Parts: sequence; C-alpha cells; structure tokens
Amino acid sequence: MDLQLAGLRALVTGGTKGIGRAIVESLTAEGVAVAFCARNEGDVKAAVEEHTASGAKVTGRALDVADGPALASWVEDAAQELGGLDIVVCNVSALAIGPTEDHWRSSFDVDMMHTVRTVNAAMPHLERSESASIITVSSVSGREIDFAAPAYGPMKAAIVHYTQSLAFELAGKGIRANTVSPGNTFFPGGVWNQVQDNNTELFSQALALNPTGRMGKPEEIAYAVTMLASPCASFITGTNLVADGALTRGVQL
Repeated sequence: MDLQLAGLRALVTGGTKGIGRAIVESLTAEGVAVAFCARNEGDVKAAVEEHTASGAKVTGRALDVADGPALASWVEDAAQELGGLDIVVCNVSALAIGPTEDHWRSSFDVDMMHTVRTVNAAMPHLERSESASIITVSSVSGREIDFAAPAYGPMKAAIVHYTQSLAFELAGKGIRANTVSPGNTFFPGGVWNQVQDNNTELFSQALALNPTGRMGKPEEIAYAVTMLASPCASFITGTNLVADGALTRGVQL
C-alpha cells in the first residue's frame, strides 16, 4: 500500500536512539525528508552520516529541547532547510520517574513543554501544508497507574489531553493531531535494557505483565507513527493509538 508520504517533510525530536531513531528510519524509507534533533552532538553527526549513506534525506542538530529559544530556532531552521513542514513528531522524554520536585520539573520542561513549543514553532509551516500532521509520543503510563506514576505518568497523560485539544482546534485548518502511546519497548542501551542489567526483579515483573510474553520493538512503535502521519489516515485525528501488545487493561471508550 502506498502511504502517500513520498516528498513530505518531517520534524522528529529525539531521533538518534530507540523509538525516535526507528521513526526517522521508517519515515525516510517512505521517501520523507526528515530533520531530527538529539542532545548528543556525536550521536547526531553519526546518525546523519548513516542515514545519508543509505540515501535518505536528513538533517540533524544537537540541542536541549528544554531550551525553548534553541528549540524554536531549530524548528525554523529545519523548515527552511526542508522547504517547509508537513509532519511534526514530538518524541523526546526526560524519563524522569520519581516523586521529587526535580522529577516533576524535568518532566514538565522536557516532556510537556518541549511538545507545546515544538508545535507552536511549527504551526505557521503546518498551516501551509496540504498534509499536516502532528504526532505526540506519550506512554501507557499516561493511561494507568504503574511504577512510573510520579512524575512521568501524569505528564504523559497531559500530552494526550493536549493533543486531543489540538485535534479539535485545528480540524478546520486541515491539521491532524494524534498520539501514540507505546508500552514497554526494549532496545540495546535503552531504559529496559538497563533495567534488565541492573534490576532483574523489576524486569521480570514488567515482562510478566504482557500477555505476548515480550516487550515491543522500536520499529513496531515507529510503524504506528508512520501510519498516522500518512495522508491515507486523513480522517484519523484526536486519537490515542496504544501500541502495547495488550499490556494495559483499561478500556478506551
């Protein structure tokens, strides 16, 4: 099936590792030109070189997404480099799991406000697109109370609420807004790889919760993002697509 993505232009925050990296790979495989960012300059440079060598059209920048002016500047520069923006994917998370004020502040500044600021900076360009799509990456921790309750879970829930409000507000402009909420996703060097190495009891408990008997793969989450970004999904907006292998028990009504 042709997803009608070829020739479109996308922005992805957190594009060098795990889910973000898989999203960049999935979009470029469909012919999308992608601008991505990440915190580590070496990782960004290496990723740009690897994608370019495979024939993908990409651009990358190292920045801290909690720095509002730097983030807005990158969004504008990326739009100029790509000749516009059609797709915006807000993927970065601080993974600040804990009850302290620092955890709450980090979750708010990185998870929530980076999403808001990215969308705000991209909006003038999305308004000129004929295939505009915003996709935010939340988590199943935003749907139910789990070990990541404070402060990670509440901010992930807030992202879903924010995205659905965008869908309602922007529908008349032809701009779609959806969320993807991944379940536990395993990749080398990722958080669950670290848990496996350092907290085998927690890893075993988490694995046992999923009836599939495994955790997700980054490319499986990236597929959900790519599908929602596609113009073929033109009547899908305001949804929270849970990609968790039946991990969660809540019913979406």
